[in-house]
Amino acid sequence: MIRVVLDTTVLVAAVISPTGPNARILELITTGKARPYLTQAVIEEYDRVFQYKRPQHLDKKRVTRVRRLLEQTATQVKSSGRLKISEHEDDNRIYECALAAKADYIITENTKHFQHPHAYTKIVTARQLLRLVEENKA
Repeated sequence: MIRVVLDTTVLVAAVISPTGPNARILELITTGKARPYLTQAVIEEYDRVFQYKRPQHLDKKRVTRVRRLLEQTATQVKSSGRLKISEHEDDNRIYECALAAKADYIITENTKHFQHPHAYTKIVTARQLLRLVEENKA
């Protein structure tokens, strides 16, 4: 099973496009091919992003479904300390979660903020991970 940490961009994109590649990542989770990991800080970041003014137009039912899926399937881990990898402090919480979870991948649509793999965790987009899974390399 692939161990993943989802950046908030994946969740927002999955809500916007329920048949797109980010939504297909959620299918990998529901079929047991991928296991998401969270820390309390990541959960708070997810909540904060959906409260911003910009995503307020999103379908609330879809947002609820995505959040519920993560609540039901994710394994919560505890961060072992602060990292300073990204210039964006919130993104460092994603790195911390990945380290604590020994995640294989951080999945993001914002590779500009996630330029550096860390330890054993690679940075991929949803499309890249789907391609790896199809090729059986993930």
